[in-house]
Amino acid sequence: MRHLTTAELEAGLAEIRRAPKDQGVLELIVRRPRKGEREVLEEGELDLDQGLVGDSWQHRRSSRSADGSAHRDTQINVMSARAIALVSQDKARWPLAGDQLFVDLDLSVDNVPPGTQLAIGGAVIEATGEPHTGCGQFVERFGLDATKFVNSPVGRQLQLRGINARVVQPGAIRVGDVARKLPVARHVGVGG
Repeated sequence: MRHLTTAELEAGLAEIRRAPKDQGVLELIVRRPRKGEREVLEEGELDLDQGLVGDSWQHRRSSRSADGSAHRDTQINVMSARAIALVSQDKARWPLAGDQLFVDLDLSVDNVPPGTQLAIGGAVIEATGEPHTGCGQFVERFGLDATKFVNSPVGRQLQLRGINARVVQPGAIRVGDVARKLPVARHVGVGG
């Protein structure tokens, strides 16, 4: 498949920016049972300890955790359905990105900063501050221009490569579920 040029990718920014701000749809669930393997699911279970049940996240080593174990702040990878649709050009290629959840929702830093909670089906996930960037495999699958595009200043602002999240409320999720931003909890001080 031909990879898109930077100009072609930039022409798709307007459509990405039209993503819903507060409530969208879970478009795809992908489980990674082993390195390099993908299973497209109609439904899945998000667990506090395992992340997406059956996914290999908990067996992945991380240089960011003190003991080298899987980093909880990278438990769930979420990517914009509009961004992956643009870079992949074919929904059958979405799983190649390596993310587990694809949502039609504005994932920009302004709309989904770290700490933002998203309710999806019966589960709630929380965006973390761990960066999510394109790697060598992303280059192979979608091209160097796509990798530079998602990691460009505008790409990082829109979080086109996606976000990392952790499960804060376990529950079942299903393709077609609403993905909804939860209101930010406001803490009221004594006397206020």
